[in-house]
Parts: sequence; structure tokens; C-alpha cells
Amino acid sequence: MALRPPRSRSAPRDAVHHPLFARCYDRVSTAAETRMGMGAVREKLLVGLSGRVIEIGAGNGLNFAHYPGTVAEVVAIEPERVLRRSAVEAALRAEVPVDVVPGAAEALPVKSEGFDAVVLSLVLCSVRDVPRALAEVRRVLRPGGEVRFFEHGRGGGRVMGVTQRALDRTVWPALSGGCHLSRDPVAALREAGFEIGPYRRTLMPEKGPRLPASYCVTGAAWRPGA
Repeated sequence: MALRPPRSRSAPRDAVHHPLFARCYDRVSTAAETRMGMGAVREKLLVGLSGRVIEIGAGNGLNFAHYPGTVAEVVAIEPERVLRRSAVEAALRAEVPVDVVPGAAEALPVKSEGFDAVVLSLVLCSVRDVPRALAEVRRVLRPGGEVRFFEHGRGGGRVMGVTQRALDRTVWPALSGGCHLSRDPVAALREAGFEIGPYRRTLMPEKGPRLPASYCVTGAAWRPGA
């Protein structure tokens, strides 16, 4: 008679668990698609992609509607359960095949060099270990593959920088699902060994008050070829 493997003493936990923030983010981000022009930003971010794509930190799946028909498959990694449920619903409405998978950016549950492109959309602000997450991005991306990124981070001059760092040390991560305001995504990609392509710094919203989370950057980077 085959023996059953021993049971774990505790049920497996999601890599990220912020249910209250996730519900709030779900509502706010959906409204921002039109009110803040986020839908147009996502459209430009993803234009021209093709082949197999992995999106890390897919959230509630708002990117899915903007993937072009040249994309053969999207593997969407989302560690937070509430957001993952919304992402699954969005995947069913997408015009390209989308597979929503639990997992953390620092330990992606996929094979090495299996993807033509990686999408990072408002995720590097909240990962626990940015260098390790970007090492995983490099691992799963084929040589010469592309990274598309839309992130927020450091900006606004000396006074705003002081404010961002102060919030990062105190209340902001706890209130915002682990988000940090003062990270520099372009510098992090460069330090991880990616070749930085064209990028553009923007404000979100473009018109209105400049808040600590308003400073965004959109662009592309590449894993160096073999």
C-alpha cells in the first residue's frame, strides 16, 4: 500500500497577502483607466509585442485588453489572491490567450529563457527584493528579448525626494500593499545588466497636483544577446 506524503503543518500561503489594499486598488485602478488616461498608457506600453510574453505582477489584469494579436501567449504572474481572481476574469475577456498563475517576482514558476518579452507594470515599487526579481526577469527572458516597463518612482526634485523617502520609511508601504515611492526603476534595470532603450518620464495624472506617486517612467530594455 502506498504511503501518503506527510501533510504540511500549515496551509500554503500566498506570496503576497494584502486583501484590503487589493480591493481598494481594484476599484481605483479601474476608474483611472479613463479618468487618468491609464488605458492609453497601457496601449502604448504593449504595442508591437509578439511571441510569448510573461507579465510579472499582473494585478487585476488591466493590461490584458491591450495586448496585440501578434502575441501568441501571455503568462501572467500575480501573487495576491484578490487581485488574481480579478485577473482571471479579465483573462477570459482578452483577445489573446492569457494564463494567470500564482507566484512571486523573486522566484518565477517558469522555465529559463522561455519568453520573448517581459512586461513590468507598476510592480517594481512593491517587490521585496528588486535585484533578485530582475535576476529572475533576466533568467526567463531569451537572449535579446525585450522588457517593457511602466513604473513609478523617484522624482520631483530634492524636496519631493525627501518626502518620498520619509514616506517609504514610515506609513506608505503598510498602507499601499508594500509599495515604495523612492525607487529608481531605470537604474535598477541597468544595474541588473539590461541594455536600456528609449524611455519617457511622465506625470500621472499629467494635469493636476504632483503627488509622491505621480512620477512615472515608460520604456524598453533588452537582455543582451548571446
